[in-house]
Amino acid sequence: MSATVDYFFSLVSPYAYLGHEEFLQVAREYGVSVRYRPVRMLEVFKAAGGVPLGQRPPSRQRYRLVELSRWREIRELPLNLHPAFFPVDAALVDQTAIALLRAEADPADYMLSTLRALWVEDRNLADRGTVAELLARHGHDPEAVLSLASSEAVVDEYQRNTEAAIAADLPGVPGYVLAGEPFWGQDRIEHLERALRTGRAPHRPT
Repeated sequence: MSATVDYFFSLVSPYAYLGHEEFLQVAREYGVSVRYRPVRMLEVFKAAGGVPLGQRPPSRQRYRLVELSRWREIRELPLNLHPAFFPVDAALVDQTAIALLRAEADPADYMLSTLRALWVEDRNLADRGTVAELLARHGHDPEAVLSLASSEAVVDEYQRNTEAAIAADLPGVPGYVLAGEPFWGQDRIEHLERALRTGRAPHRPT
């Protein structure tokens, strides 16, 4: 039986963008089943004592830019450090990912397009027309997906995912949970890969 990894993310996170393809490559390499779980990123931060970007000390804001610059070089990906539409409300795009999952569609390519739209193409992910275009690009029915995305069932699932990420002790996103062990951040994908490769027992907070 293949392993399952819970993939907690928000489609407005720059680190989700930097790690998305790398994580999926690891999942394919080890035959991992991926459970996609969009979350309310700011609620996850808050539960772990974090604060929104604009409320962090200037030194932390500057260091974040250094880290993003460093990781875009390592991952060999384009990334705009100052996108035109960030911060942005993530609910629309995150809930469309949940809607795709409920329709039994693979969201991976759409997720990458939305992440690139924000961090490379300077597009507004809170704009319904932009999201509709991205859905259509991948062969999805925009109106059907957007309608489902606003349903109570999807909103409830978004909240349950958020609560699950908090319960897993993830301080932020992206986060990957294997057999109850949390891996926070795309810079921990290599640690996740080692756990899959060695089949070691999960680390616990003891």
